[in-house]
Amino acid sequence: MSPNRNGTSADGHSSSNRSGGNGCRTVIAVSSRSIPEGTGPLATFQSIDTSGGIPTMSKIVVFGAGGRAGRQAVAEARRRGHEVTAVVRDPARYRDLADVVAGDVTSAADVAALAAGHDAVINAAAVYGEGTDPHAFFTSAAHALVTGLAQARLVAVGLSVLLPAADGTRALDSGPAEFRPFCLAHAAGLKVLRAEGTGLDWVYVSPVGDFDHEGDRTGRYEIGAQFDFSAKISYADFAVALLDEIENPRHHRVHLAVA
Repeated sequence: MSPNRNGTSADGHSSSNRSGGNGCRTVIAVSSRSIPEGTGPLATFQSIDTSGGIPTMSKIVVFGAGGRAGRQAVAEARRRGHEVTAVVRDPARYRDLADVVAGDVTSAADVAALAAGHDAVINAAAVYGEGTDPHAFFTSAAHALVTGLAQARLVAVGLSVLLPAADGTRALDSGPAEFRPFCLAHAAGLKVLRAEGTGLDWVYVSPVGDFDHEGDRTGRYEIGAQFDFSAKISYADFAVALLDEIENPRHHRVHLAVA
């Protein structure tokens, strides 16, 4: 997620090093169910439910299911055969979405109730704009997730500008001033996860740079270590990365950036 384009209310792999501008990205050939049909051989991967092979159906909660990232996460999870509980704050606002339930990710009680019996949680909920308090929202959401989740893995959608820039400085320090409060609010939420989520299996996932708003699903993505605004990823491929981190968790308690 990048604040200037996406600050809206929301609610057996093989890899190889790829040389490029910053020399620090890895190309991921994602799992068999992440590769479009007819594009390559099947791969074997491990899920949170099985010791190996194609995973059994998991139960996944998606907070912020009405936003662009959340909608794609729901679609990708259902495409893979998982059972999804799609959560929005006000279902009446999302009459185009089927099978959504009401829930507040800033409420530990709501998180606990909705996550009960589920294997993983994706948090794609956000607030931005007039009449909202992003700092209160992101910190409260982080507290509620840490408190309300027991065994479920948490995959949280985050901001690319929290990554270090190529010169080692914080990317958010050189961004537009108008977006700085939103970025700092996201950073405060991540700080809560790092400080209080030591007993929770979580990963914070963002683009390396920005979303490709018109991009299609390719089933492939790269992992980067530094902020690069020129690096894009479609919402559909971003969802592929989110689901891969549920089915075959590779990153734990870190900021994972994909492009």
